[in-house]
Amino acid sequence: HVYNPLQYAWEAHAAYLSRYGQGHKKIMFLGMNPGPFGMMQTGVPFGEVSAVRDWMGIEAPVQAPPHQHPKRPIDGFACTRSEVSGRRLWGWISRRFGSADDFFAQAIVINYCPLVFLEATGRNRTPVQLPAAEQRALEAPCDRHLARVIEVLTPEWLIGIGGFAEKRLHHVVSEVLDDRPLARRLHIGHVLHPSPASPAANRGWDEVVDRARDLGFVAVTNHTRRESADDLQEGYPDLPIRSMADQVDSSVFGPEEPETEVRDSVWKQGGELKSSLLATKPW
Repeated sequence: HVYNPLQYAWEAHAAYLSRYGQGHKKIMFLGMNPGPFGMMQTGVPFGEVSAVRDWMGIEAPVQAPPHQHPKRPIDGFACTRSEVSGRRLWGWISRRFGSADDFFAQAIVINYCPLVFLEATGRNRTPVQLPAAEQRALEAPCDRHLARVIEVLTPEWLIGIGGFAEKRLHHVVSEVLDDRPLARRLHIGHVLHPSPASPAANRGWDEVVDRARDLGFVAVTNHTRRESADDLQEGYPDLPIRSMADQVDSSVFGPEEPETEVRDSVWKQGGELKSSLLATKPW
């Protein structure tokens, strides 16, 4: 079964675009394709019902398509199942940005592919899981559409939600937009996909995103704490990263157990440093 929410849930999708997709966006987040209890039901990317209805203020009739999969009916905004990826993504965004208006004033979330692919069991099949020939046929129109969206929104940052989305962003910018001035000023990054299929996401997706992925820094595995701090310090010369590493090393490897006040101080400074690092990023 293949579902197209842009047909049967177009009213909600159009409301999302008309209300929140207007004008220039500083940041564009890119997902892969609809999930069974998110956009497949509501027509909004990562469209967890409560996030779309209560946080975004969007609710619209959804017309059930013909020939539905018996295990994946379309209930629209009456769907009682939770889209875990959407709950995590929009939950993080709402905590980070506050109101929907504040987030969408500078950013938007779209999907690379609008189609839902369901196996006989009802399991969702993502584009990357399609046979190679089908994947190539799908990528051509999706790449063209993505390029056009980038041209219309003129973002500064393109953030892939997961590795597949980041890969398509790199491809579209280098191969489709390569000779256009816009391509030369775009920054591409990624955040961990919040899918429950990801062990890392299940350990605390917010923290994984906030602490590492959205900073674009990957520590070399065989470096010491101070060596990693030196590497990171080069990118953020105004922050006390090296001194923080020195304090942690002194507490960990010192001759005596650190006093409670020292431990509390280190934790506090670590939280402040994390906030300062995150403040350097636009999302």
